[in-house]
Amino acid sequence: MARYEPAVAERKWQAAWAQRGAFAGRDDDPRPKYYVLEMFPYPSGRIHMGHVRNYTLGDVVARYKRAKGFNVLHPMGWDAFGLPAENAARDKGIHPKEWTLNNIATMRGELQRMGLSIDWSREIATCHPGYYAHQQKLFLDFLKAGLAYRKKAKVNWDPIDQTVLANEQVIDGKGWRSGAPVEKRELEQWFFSITRFAEDLLSALDRLENWPERVRVMQRNWIGRSEGCRVQWDVLGRTQRLEVYTTRPDTLFGAAFLAVSADHPLATEVAKNDANARSFIAECHSLGTSEEAIEAAEKRGYDTGLRARHPFRANEQVPVFIANFVLMEYGTGAIFGCPAHDQRDLDFARKYRLPVRRVVAPANPSEPIEIGDVAYTGDGVLMNSDFLNGMTVPQAKNEVAMRLERAGRGKRELNFRLRDWGVSRQRYWGCPIPVVHCPRCGVVPVPEKDLPVRLPEDARFDQSGNPLENHPTWKDTSCPSCKGKARRETDTLDTFVDSSWYFARFCSPRASVPIERKTVDAWLPVKQYIGGIEHAVLHLLYARFFTRGLRATGHLSLDEPFEALFTQGMVGHQTYKDEHGKWLFPSEVAVGDDGQARHKETGRPVTVGRSEKMSKSLKNVVDPGAIIDKYGADTARWFMLSDSPPERDLEWTDAGAAGAFRFVQRLWRLFDESANALPRPRTPAPKQFGAEAARMRTLTHRTVAKVSADLERFRFNVAVARIYEFVNTLLDPAVGGAAKGADGGWARREALEALARLVAPMIPHSAEEAWQRLGHTSIVTDEAWPAFDEALAREDVATLGVQVNGKLRGTIEVAVGMPEAEVRALALKEAESQERIKNALEGKPIRKVIVVQDRVVNIVV
Repeated sequence: MARYEPAVAERKWQAAWAQRGAFAGRDDDPRPKYYVLEMFPYPSGRIHMGHVRNYTLGDVVARYKRAKGFNVLHPMGWDAFGLPAENAARDKGIHPKEWTLNNIATMRGELQRMGLSIDWSREIATCHPGYYAHQQKLFLDFLKAGLAYRKKAKVNWDPIDQTVLANEQVIDGKGWRSGAPVEKRELEQWFFSITRFAEDLLSALDRLENWPERVRVMQRNWIGRSEGCRVQWDVLGRTQRLEVYTTRPDTLFGAAFLAVSADHPLATEVAKNDANARSFIAECHSLGTSEEAIEAAEKRGYDTGLRARHPFRANEQVPVFIANFVLMEYGTGAIFGCPAHDQRDLDFARKYRLPVRRVVAPANPSEPIEIGDVAYTGDGVLMNSDFLNGMTVPQAKNEVAMRLERAGRGKRELNFRLRDWGVSRQRYWGCPIPVVHCPRCGVVPVPEKDLPVRLPEDARFDQSGNPLENHPTWKDTSCPSCKGKARRETDTLDTFVDSSWYFARFCSPRASVPIERKTVDAWLPVKQYIGGIEHAVLHLLYARFFTRGLRATGHLSLDEPFEALFTQGMVGHQTYKDEHGKWLFPSEVAVGDDGQARHKETGRPVTVGRSEKMSKSLKNVVDPGAIIDKYGADTARWFMLSDSPPERDLEWTDAGAAGAFRFVQRLWRLFDESANALPRPRTPAPKQFGAEAARMRTLTHRTVAKVSADLERFRFNVAVARIYEFVNTLLDPAVGGAAKGADGGWARREALEALARLVAPMIPHSAEEAWQRLGHTSIVTDEAWPAFDEALAREDVATLGVQVNGKLRGTIEVAVGMPEAEVRALALKEAESQERIKNALEGKPIRKVIVVQDRVVNIVV
């Protein structure tokens, strides 16, 4: 065909791959295994451009590794439980199951149109009883091992909807649906004991060398290991001391106030006889229960009128506040505030006109001593601190701890910010918790032979509260132990549980046990996991915990589920508003020859806003289906890979998509117009190559080497740029057309066959058409990755970075393999003429010059 027709080609090759079972991961395959997985989607109804980018990145890895000789596992499933399905049931009168399965069918078809190399035979949906039956078994194993337990906990309660709300569902202290003021209630909840592994989860982060440092930092902060002290303060008029936890005992002499949580027993006691205190505590409870909500709120306090005596200065007293920023779950639920050395405490002190006393002198003597609007949180030596004066911060911490312990007024303590994972949800569309409540026997596990505990199909969604709690018969059952009347647990599991082990189920998705040990030990850990940075903490941390729980209960033997992690950037688009300030879809806007954006229907001017992450609320979304209809899946894939580094945000533009489409057409013309003049496939190589043919071979082998290295390092956009360059050169009559004769034809076939295989992971349909046009009867999907001859791929010239004390200041070009002494001399000579290197040296004596051959020179001064 003279023109590449994506609609025809893509249907043809997707059918061919499916017929051959081309992407099936085989458990008995002797080749080395490679498991690549993108975070599975929630079936919301349609795929979006974020999905297209995520799954394109994973597909490139899967296809590349398959070509490199690996037995690849690349599965897909659905994170299918969740509140949106229940909302659809209430708002649209459609059952959550029907809504979810309809969405899965739609999105499966859309993903298949992308030409992903998915092993669809392993597809799972977490809402299917065949999945959650095994999750219930795992819950019972966790329960038996003491990793699951039940206790009372504070929750956000919507008094109108009669349900517990997640912290994200509390908006300005009100329920997101009902608008009713949220109450804080104490209810029996199920928890997973994630804190049992806190130290291990933290220390193991250092071994996750193929995870982004940003993600590891976020998890370290979330786990929040802190070494500190419990300090006991005498409260005037009370016999019981108030115990606070602090990580800065060195600043004890700068204390200006104590603050307790609204849930602290002292706050409860004060509120009994103080209506204002009761009112303030109620305000605190309306904030929600999350640290994020509390952190974002204005820091406020209520002076209880109580005064506490300083542990080391009997004549010094500080006020005791109830504060909305103190968490009962952290430490002791009470803190002391040192305004000079903590920004939150300083803001609080200024608000309530409390004294600010500096007790750590700045490390830099030129810095001012006076504390203004910014607290000093740096290092230094102690001042205004009695027996601590002149000590460093670490020395002072140790001295305070020793004196407190000696006096029986405190002790050192290791603390974690991490709290046990509350997994109870008062919702219908989730995995039922497999226990019953018996008035005689207490909490009794459902026998394994009776699993799964299925959700009732006839639940109603036209009333407030939990549909399982409201069901007339489902919750009524008999006790497995005494056979007497009992009641089913009506809470369901947090949907994060579903996604905490799905990667293991993919290894044996039809097994009669949750995890088939032999198979999972062969496939896991996931070699490459791909997903958004927004999952850096919750999902990834829960999956790491769950893996440890699975190991503790004998289901697998590894510690970490994901060997390497890649977090891709988001996809954005310009935003549009009409003259009335209403958001418009990009499809409703046209840009005229004058550059003015106008509404397609009304012709009225449109205001163009900045590029934002694609979202339904801003209407700056582009339908992937429409793009595939217009340009084909390969165009969408190519644009996603070419526009920016995959870890950075990408802006979708019509011009970019059109440019990608033009390249796909140009690529096809290159193959189509060259094919007839080439020797037959697998023609033996000539014994000798002329200069032009040799030049083309060198270009081919260098391109293969560079693109291979780029794909290994996730530099997909760089690989794309090299392919552009390669194609341009092959189209250049002075290069691609200069090689004549048998040797030239052979070299050109080598180049085009390498090109087809290089682009196969990225634009697989086009690559298949090209491979076929080159005369092959095999499919390029089954072909090995092109090898390169190191002698041909070797560059004659290397560009070296020149650093001064480790910072890049310039570059030099040297012959590849140049002796170290010559490189050193050249770098020093260039230092005299290159301004940036010269300025960095500034006449300072050079201590040594370190040369890493063909890579970098570091001048140490």
